[in-house]
Amino acid sequence: VRPNNYSTFYEDHRQNWSIMFESEKAAVDFSKQVCIAKCNSSPALDSVLCQDLLLGEGQGVEGGDSLEVAYTGWLFQNNGLGQVFDSNVNKDKLLRLKLGSGKVIKGWEEGMLGMKKGGRRLLIIPPAWSYGAQGVAGRIPPDSTLVFEVEVRRVKLAKECSGSDGLSVSSRDSPAPSPVPSSDGFSSD
Repeated sequence: VRPNNYSTFYEDHRQNWSIMFESEKAAVDFSKQVCIAKCNSSPALDSVLCQDLLLGEGQGVEGGDSLEVAYTGWLFQNNGLGQVFDSNVNKDKLLRLKLGSGKVIKGWEEGMLGMKKGGRRLLIIPPAWSYGAQGVAGRIPPDSTLVFEVEVRRVKLAKECSGSDGLSVSSRDSPAPSPVPSSDGFSSD
């Protein structure tokens, strides 16, 4: 996906193609469908599938960097986006997390690496990289593949942090690592 509503790809014969879309939304929707098709065509999903929807600007994030993100999470059902099980997109609070701290599911830790401020990415996360066989009571059935659209709104690079970063998530209210801690679970380390 490139700025100005372009997408490029190459096919089996290594021929490059470019597509221009009428709008950014059309380009983003196309990119989501490409990622879903990739998931459906793989015999067994054993790692996180990532698809950039918008690239963002600046330096790509690494382990130790603190982020504030907006997200929506869906169950992967019937070969596509199923029921939304969580979102903070229309809420006041962004999710604060420190990459590599183990406070969110493993699929987020892997799938968000390299994202940039303002970037949006679709993540398709197999059960082994999320909640596995236990699921989350009342929200996520056991052995569920999850889909997240994540947008990095703010970044604080680990190199810039001197001690307290104020952007860490406390796990006190979350029994399991989760991309969806309770809203009062924030603290300053």
